[in-house]
Amino acid sequence: MAKILMKGCEAVAEAAVRGGCRFFAGYPITPQNEIPEYLSWRLPEVGGAFVQGESEVASISMVYGASAGGTRAMTSSSGPGISLKAEGISYLSSTKLPAFIVNVSRGGPGLGSIQPAQQDYLQATKAMGHGGFRLMVFAPATVQEAVDIAYDAFEYAERDRNPVLMLMDGCLGAIMETVELPPMKDITGKETAAWNVKRYPGEKRSPRALTPVYPEMFLEYENKQRAKMYEAWQKNDVKVEEFMLGDAEYVVAAYGITARLAKEAILRLRAEGFRVGMIRPITLYPFPKKSFDGLDYSLVKGIIDIELAIPAQMRDDIALEVKDRAPIYEFGHSGGILMNDEDTYAQIKKIVTGGDK
Repeated sequence: MAKILMKGCEAVAEAAVRGGCRFFAGYPITPQNEIPEYLSWRLPEVGGAFVQGESEVASISMVYGASAGGTRAMTSSSGPGISLKAEGISYLSSTKLPAFIVNVSRGGPGLGSIQPAQQDYLQATKAMGHGGFRLMVFAPATVQEAVDIAYDAFEYAERDRNPVLMLMDGCLGAIMETVELPPMKDITGKETAAWNVKRYPGEKRSPRALTPVYPEMFLEYENKQRAKMYEAWQKNDVKVEEFMLGDAEYVVAAYGITARLAKEAILRLRAEGFRVGMIRPITLYPFPKKSFDGLDYSLVKGIIDIELAIPAQMRDDIALEVKDRAPIYEFGHSGGILMNDEDTYAQIKKIVTGGDK
């Protein structure tokens, strides 16, 4: 299939449409505005519906309703907007309704900066909303990878009957790269199907099952079922890139745009004789625990966590698997201040040569 040059946000929107999305509700916020703008004209072309809600709260409620009616529905926002959608996302998980959610992240906390950042890791992986539920969280590093994730997001969401989140930084949303777009999926009968008839044959869902209020005993049972689902994710759905780990003495941990900078720095350092590798989580949740736990710590002298966040938010997840077998270093910027190739290279080299001590 021919490749086309597309901006990250627009490519995600097109991939979602080709993956079956037929409803979008959202509210403008930088740096994700190109997603709703694109879908405002694209969805009507395929018989779908676009709504600019009066707020983020209203928008996630509309997604809730569309999903309950059997439509593949999505929303997108950035950090502050995702916070406002948190209650609705928890309701979606509570009532086992699938949806696709995109966070094109910016600097924070609070209203923060409209510039790119990676300061929503903890929100995405630990506190997407009240009640202790979890989402599968994907973090693409290229526009093509974002396309592939968006295209398959509804399959994961419907398999698990749970929302799926893609966390992509504002850099990736704004850059233009060549992508190969997938074909349109045949969702005949799915986009308007009633949940208790078409989506899950044999299941009878009462109207009460689509409200977020349950008797306590039933709710505990549902939480136990979710715990089993999260265990299955860890076993079957972890996605990770392991780069030049075989003889690595230092291992960079990075995701999204920072992983691209790190990879360029690693190649340059390798040419200079420094044995550096990288672990790039593609699923931030489930986290690639085995990649860190399975390192040869008789060889590895340090882990270097690189993020557009201060303090580094992924560090705690890394530390749980490293178990004090190697020191963990941090490098990054935050609040919308970006890194560059030279800066990243210099900081990694400073650590591996002991210049940070």
